[in-house]
Amino acid sequence: MMSRGATRVARSVIGHMGPRYFSGAAMGPHDTSLGKLFACGATGFLHGNPAKPSENVMVAWFGYGGIGSRQASTLALGDKKVEDEEEVKAVKSGAAGGATAAAGDGGNGNKEVVSYWGVEPPKVTKEDGSEWSWNCFRPWETYKADLTIDLEKKHVPVTFLDKFALWTVKTLRWPTDLFFQRRYGCRAMMLETVAAVPGMVGGMLLHCKSLRRFEHSGGWIKALLEEAENERMHLMTFMEVSKPRWYERALVFTVQGVFFNAYFLTYILSPKLAHRIVGYLEEEAIHSYTEFLKELDKGTIENVPAPAIAIDYWRMPPDSTLRDVVMVVRADEAHHRDVNHFASDIHYQGHELKKAPAPLGYH
Repeated sequence: MMSRGATRVARSVIGHMGPRYFSGAAMGPHDTSLGKLFACGATGFLHGNPAKPSENVMVAWFGYGGIGSRQASTLALGDKKVEDEEEVKAVKSGAAGGATAAAGDGGNGNKEVVSYWGVEPPKVTKEDGSEWSWNCFRPWETYKADLTIDLEKKHVPVTFLDKFALWTVKTLRWPTDLFFQRRYGCRAMMLETVAAVPGMVGGMLLHCKSLRRFEHSGGWIKALLEEAENERMHLMTFMEVSKPRWYERALVFTVQGVFFNAYFLTYILSPKLAHRIVGYLEEEAIHSYTEFLKELDKGTIENVPAPAIAIDYWRMPPDSTLRDVVMVVRADEAHHRDVNHFASDIHYQGHELKKAPAPLGYH
C-alpha cells in the first residue's frame, strides 16, 4: 500500500513539473541527451512501463534532476546561451590581456584591465603628476618613519606570564640564529613572513568579538591590521634585496602554519600573553636590524640602492640606500614593540583594549 501511495504521489509531482522542466521532444534510439532522457523517462513513469519504469526514472530523477532541468533550459534558450558565451569569452580575453600587461608594467596595469561590471580603477598619480607605479598600496598610505623613536627601551618582565613570554621568544631565537647565522638580508625576509601574522590574528579576533557583542573596538582592529600590513610591506621590500631559495619557501609554509595556530590559541586564552610575546619579538627584531646595520657599515653586506617600492612607501629620497631602508624598518619595529607592550599592559590592568584609544596615525 505504501509503495502504491508513493508511486501515485511521485506521478502527480512529475505530472505537474514535467511540462516545466522537461522537453517534450521524442528521443531517438541513439540519443543520450539528458533533456530527452528525462522527458521520455517521465512519460514512461506517468503512463506506465512494463520494464519497471519507477525504478529507472527515480534513479534518473534523483541522480540528474538538476542537470536535466538545466539542459532543458539550455535547449529552450539556445540563442541566449551563444550570446552569453561570446560575452564571457570577451571579458575573459580582456581580463587575461590586462593581467599580462599588469605583470609587465611594474604591478600597475589599470589601463589594460577590462571590467564587465563597470568597476573602473581610479587613475592615481604622484604629487609631481607622474603615474603611480603600485597597486599594493596607494600614495595616501605612505608615510615617513619616526627615526627619533627610542630604540633602547625594553620591557622588564615582572609576572610569570611576562617571564614565560620572554623565555618563549629567547627559545625561538636560538634555531633562527643557527639557521641564518649572519645572512641578515635573508633573515629579515624570512622573519617578516612570521611577523605579519600576530596583527592579522589579533585584528581578526577583535573583529569577530566586536560583531558578537555589538560594540566598538576603540580603533584596535584597524591598529592591529595596519601593523600586519606594515610587516607585509617589509617583506615585499626585502624580496627585492634577497630571493628565497626553495627550502626557505618550504620553511615558511611550516613555520607560518605552526605559528599562526599557536598564536591564535594563545590570543584566545590570554590576550595579554599574546601581546607581550609580540612585544618581546619586536625587541629581538630591533636587535637583528641593528646587527644588520653593523654589517652594512663594515662592508660585509653591500649597501645597494634602495628598492623603488621602499622609496615610495616610506617617502624616502631617490638616492636612498639599503642602509636607509633598514633604519626605517627598525623604527617601524620599535613602534610595534610599544603598541603591543601597551596592549598587554591594558589587559594586565583588568581592562579591555577598547577602554584605551588605539595608537592610530603612525602608518
